[in-house]
Amino acid sequence: MLSTAHHADVVIIGAGIAGLSAAHQLTSAGVSVSVLEAGPRVGGRMMTEEVDGFRLDRIGPLLSTSYPELYATPGLRGLVLRNFAPGVLVHSEGRRHRTGEIRSTRGARNPRGALKAARALASAPRAPLGGPLGGAITGVMGSAIDQARLGAALYRLAATPRARVLARPERTALEALSGRGLPSRTLNGFVRPLLTALLSDPELTTSSRCADLALRSYASGRLCVPSGGSGTLPELLAAALPPGTVRTGVHVVSADITSVRTKEHGELGCRSLLLATGAGAAAELLPGLRVPSFRPVTVLHHTAPAPPPTGASLVLDADRAGPVAHTAVMSEVDPARAPHGRTLISSTVLGTPPADLDRAVRAHLAALHGTPTDDWELLAVHHDPEAVPAMEAPHDPHRPVRLLAGLYVCGDHRDTSTVQGALFSARRAAEAILTDLGVRPGYGSAAALPRAA
Repeated sequence: MLSTAHHADVVIIGAGIAGLSAAHQLTSAGVSVSVLEAGPRVGGRMMTEEVDGFRLDRIGPLLSTSYPELYATPGLRGLVLRNFAPGVLVHSEGRRHRTGEIRSTRGARNPRGALKAARALASAPRAPLGGPLGGAITGVMGSAIDQARLGAALYRLAATPRARVLARPERTALEALSGRGLPSRTLNGFVRPLLTALLSDPELTTSSRCADLALRSYASGRLCVPSGGSGTLPELLAAALPPGTVRTGVHVVSADITSVRTKEHGELGCRSLLLATGAGAAAELLPGLRVPSFRPVTVLHHTAPAPPPTGASLVLDADRAGPVAHTAVMSEVDPARAPHGRTLISSTVLGTPPADLDRAVRAHLAALHGTPTDDWELLAVHHDPEAVPAMEAPHDPHRPVRLLAGLYVCGDHRDTSTVQGALFSARRAAEAILTDLGVRPGYGSAAALPRAA
């Protein structure tokens, strides 16, 4: 049990993916760490609940296979990613259109080669999705040459170094769309609904640099989710830490550089303190810490007697004709999320949800998936008014994680509002702590450090 005599070199408040990732960086360098979590489980916003054999995400962020931190973070080596079908399905004017496939353009050595490959891709015949809602690649979504230009633009963005993206002039994502060199039907029929889903921002007031980074991740990899639910990430991280490192059900009431006072166990000594909570909770412990605005997100999980015809695709709404921004048959993407033979459909509503939420969502899903939804069963609804920190312009994607020697903060509110941003901010914070402690990453031991007072 914790007691007033318990201490560690570093106390981390918050057992979300940022705090747990930082704990791995520190313990691998021989620094003793104690992670305190107020909730009964690790994960924070990235938590997955089990209901009748279904694995249901509370928020369920979209990941990309191009996120470097998913492969570089200790403790995530056992992570299995499940990919969506290539590209996305966009619903517009009563039809669904597959677009945004760029896999065949990645082998081209330059944008001209990418354009040639994209032209070939766009002009290739495609089988309709079936029924009156099936759609060809042309028409509302643009001609073959429009699709070729889109493929070439995505290829160029994927090949652009991150530093160059961050050096671009900054404005809102919506304002920047007009400078893409793409026709309005491509922008409104693909780029805008995709960015809405990636940024959780229907009005696209997000910084254009952050929007470009999101598109760059999309163009460099495949949209994916963790097998078994988003909660798999924190669960893997926590399980790989030394026993006793993570303590749940511990409420911190005050904290400073050398001590943390808890409701249950009194005062705990430390040499350094890392706040890895959400921005609001961090500001409660550190008055004066800037709190960003947030994007509210509501996730609904339904089960249906049979899978809709959209398969493992991410389905977007270009018409903004209902409350759903994006939806997918998650049991097709990741079979581990549903009992054998059962169907799970997960849908995301951005902003303030309508009063008659389930009815409005069902009506919209019937159009998006092209199948009646009257016999679908609602499994769960999760609403989080502070689900995603806003990244409005001007936005610094590398906000300081070292407030002063001994006091640090990390999380997606210090970087970009993504899983990649949360993990990268944790890496930056851990490196700053090790530098101040005089410990090289991967070297040293807890015995070499002075005991905390």
